[in-house]
Amino acid sequence: MVTLTEYRGHIRNWKALCEELSVDASLDAKERERQMIIKGYEKWGAQIADHLYGMFAFAVEDGDKIFCMRDHFGTKPFYYYQTEDGRLLYGTNISRFINDPGFKKELNDKMLQIYLTLTYVAGEETFFKGVKKLMPGHYLVFENGKVSVTRYWTPTFKPDESKSLEDWADEIHNTLAHIMTEVKTEDETAESFLSGGVDSSYVLAMSDAKVCDSCGYDDERFDESPLAKKTAELLGREFSRARITPDMYFDAVPYVMYNMEQPLGDASAIVFAIGCKETAKHAKLCYSGEGSDEFFGGYNMYRNAERYGDNLKTFYVGNTNIMKEEDKKRLLKNYYEDFLPIDLVKYIYDETEGLDPLTKMSDVDIQIWLEGDIYLNVDKMSEAAGLEIRMPLTDLRIFDIASRIPSKFKVNEEQNKVAFRTAAAKVLPEEIAFRKKLGFVVPIRYWMADENYNAPVKDMLRSDICDKFFNREEVDAIWNEYIGGNSDLWRKIWTIYTFLVWYDEYFVKR
Repeated sequence: MVTLTEYRGHIRNWKALCEELSVDASLDAKERERQMIIKGYEKWGAQIADHLYGMFAFAVEDGDKIFCMRDHFGTKPFYYYQTEDGRLLYGTNISRFINDPGFKKELNDKMLQIYLTLTYVAGEETFFKGVKKLMPGHYLVFENGKVSVTRYWTPTFKPDESKSLEDWADEIHNTLAHIMTEVKTEDETAESFLSGGVDSSYVLAMSDAKVCDSCGYDDERFDESPLAKKTAELLGREFSRARITPDMYFDAVPYVMYNMEQPLGDASAIVFAIGCKETAKHAKLCYSGEGSDEFFGGYNMYRNAERYGDNLKTFYVGNTNIMKEEDKKRLLKNYYEDFLPIDLVKYIYDETEGLDPLTKMSDVDIQIWLEGDIYLNVDKMSEAAGLEIRMPLTDLRIFDIASRIPSKFKVNEEQNKVAFRTAAAKVLPEEIAFRKKLGFVVPIRYWMADENYNAPVKDMLRSDICDKFFNREEVDAIWNEYIGGNSDLWRKIWTIYTFLVWYDEYFVKR
């Protein structure tokens, strides 16, 4: 007998699957998806992922065998741990098994070297010794006391030079239009997150969401919400804005680090967490626009890809690269010479050998950055707030298009995400579709230097916890230079601080 023991996600093509698997489509979504996964596993086994569109991580127990699977892009997390007596502990949250008598809570301090460079936890290992992530596009089988992990999907890129820019834009637009018919049922009501960028604007324009949700600051230099409000007005939607203050931001850090379960040094995660909590006050379901930057060449750094050339594989480890090895050797009390961030992505460069530099950069970010930072943040903060988020642009069918688009239709000297923006311009004014990418801007570099707000940071950097891992004089030197006016150092300070807060939450307070 097959039993579904763990599941988080949303299956988009449920109507077709209900028909193919003889599942009653009138069942509530939870029971419907439970039956789809069980019957799909019974019919297709490990090939079930070939038939699913959407976001998912699940485990089924099949007699004495446990089968676990994570979706192609890793939109939902999945963790596992084998006890000394041979049991497999697993779940979409580490908290699912952290209190099990067979679990030994020990710090995997090597991961601090990865974290100080990337600001997130990349690869299979986690900060909990023995706890591993099931990576995107992988499934796990536990049988006879042994764990075997198999990769069932690999991003592949085959540029097609036969189509024009308009052809690609049409394919993107028509595919997204179809996906938007699947992302919710007729009886569900969704709102939509909205920044000043094209991704969230395009999703909103293609949706039936009547309300959009944004975050903003009192400092106009960093506040994208007026741009978002203008988009909402143009599209005839209601606009809701959460005002983020410095006190609100710093107060939320322990909450975020605890619910994230792994430290995350992405400063925008705190804002996103507050946005989720505010939105959850009046919505249960919300759309968000993650995925298109990595698929379609959205980051400004991608425009330097050709200049980097083959040298990429010596340094490019993803969207963030905060500290070099020499920085970490000075900072850390324990440094492991053979544990380097670049080793995490060597297999990706092997897989993309012969492809152009932009494709290589994109693939690193699709396999490493999206899973470790973006999707983790979306999943954990929405779950903590009691809000469900669905990401229409993260879809195998969208990626399939992106994997065939030549790089010349992704970035050029003037613009990034060219084909995607051209598609968006079908429903958005050009000023929005082709607006320069700003990123998710947070005024933290200035707030953290302000004596009115930075006491939590200063106190943690002077704590016994900090002394446990870092050479105090080196931390003080970075802090003093930052306070002295070198605001570019804020990321180093923030990355150290967020790790310390996370450690405090999991190894001191609990």
